[in-house]
Amino acid sequence: MSLYKKTKLSSGLRIISVPIKNAKSATVLVLVGTGSKYETKDISGISHFLEHMFFKGTKNRPNTLQISEAIDSIGGEYNAFTSKEITGFYAKVAKEHFEKALEWISDLFLNSKFEAEELEREKGVIIEELNMYLDTPITYVSELWETLLYGDQPAGWRIVGEKETIKAFNKENLLDYYKSHYSASNTIICVAGDIGNKAEVKVKKYFFATKKEKVISKVKVLEQQNQPEVLIHNKKTDQTHFCLGVRTFDLYDKRKYALALLAIILGGNMSSRLFIKVRERNGLAYSIHTSADSTTDTGYLVTQAGINPQNLEKAVGLILEEYKDIKNNKINEKELQKAKDYLKGTTSLSIDSSDSQASFHAVQELLEGKIVELNQKFKEIDKVSINDINKLAKEIFVPEKLNLALIGPVEESEKEKIRNLLKI
Repeated sequence: MSLYKKTKLSSGLRIISVPIKNAKSATVLVLVGTGSKYETKDISGISHFLEHMFFKGTKNRPNTLQISEAIDSIGGEYNAFTSKEITGFYAKVAKEHFEKALEWISDLFLNSKFEAEELEREKGVIIEELNMYLDTPITYVSELWETLLYGDQPAGWRIVGEKETIKAFNKENLLDYYKSHYSASNTIICVAGDIGNKAEVKVKKYFFATKKEKVISKVKVLEQQNQPEVLIHNKKTDQTHFCLGVRTFDLYDKRKYALALLAIILGGNMSSRLFIKVRERNGLAYSIHTSADSTTDTGYLVTQAGINPQNLEKAVGLILEEYKDIKNNKINEKELQKAKDYLKGTTSLSIDSSDSQASFHAVQELLEGKIVELNQKFKEIDKVSINDINKLAKEIFVPEKLNLALIGPVEESEKEKIRNLLKI
């Protein structure tokens, strides 16, 4: 039986409370339905920039030091994040400080000043954050992968933005975006942990002033591909990092459980096909992993690895061999059951704390408009058959859905040669 409680206020604000018996902590999580997919080209990166600005001073806590000291002084954890479709703020504290965390986040969320002087200072911070990503191939290649898939539209743009747009932001930009993308109607307040029996009353007390504004919707992602595609970012590196995979479908698709299992079988853990084949049997990579990702209007399955530049052709070939094999030959019952047990086990472990419970419930509610509890997810996982996996593999592992993005000492002139490797 579900333990969570969901309430929707007249303003549209949704409150979710998740009591956890014997928890030592309490988490307050605020999620807003906005991110880089909601931006236009001239303000690319503004969702992320605005997220930073919430920590620069409020009416009650005028500067960054006072904001950070409030939670540091009680040993709590706090941060914020921006993705393509979600912006979030959270604080995790010892359970006796639950109400303080509530007050603190509500102060940030409702009373931030967004001062011009702080904005100018933060430009330097965010540009250095961007530089950090650009200098980290294992991270940057994932951005290139989505750029390859979606091109010059919000889904293909960098979440952090570009240096030119970052430098051009001003207070008016931020306030306009805040007013048109932050509203009670697209905001969820989730509290989880040892939160007592009056959690909902306390949330209403601190967030009652959340305004109901008309928010701007995101533009639907357009996908078009009729042949394998390659994106090369030439960089002098010791390794070539690459993402090799296929387009799939959005998170509303019932095949998402089969897709998750397919990714695990291929490269989801240390006994997966690709980990054994590429790393253990051929010694080509230290790290290789396959994952599936789905959002409200996009999806993909991708294998990522870092290898000696001389081994690119061999590594790509080995991965495609496994894609082709799982497409042409059915997996066995033992392999499927192992993947199911792994997915259920890791999912259980991943929500074993107040902050992860808050995220588990709130993200589902924000993106899907409903919450599927763990036992129901497990039932859906158990329903997946060998034929479901085989049918899915046949649908997605086709040449016109294949993509390869890479960073390394590879010349653009080699693009056609590399594209010719993408056969399945």
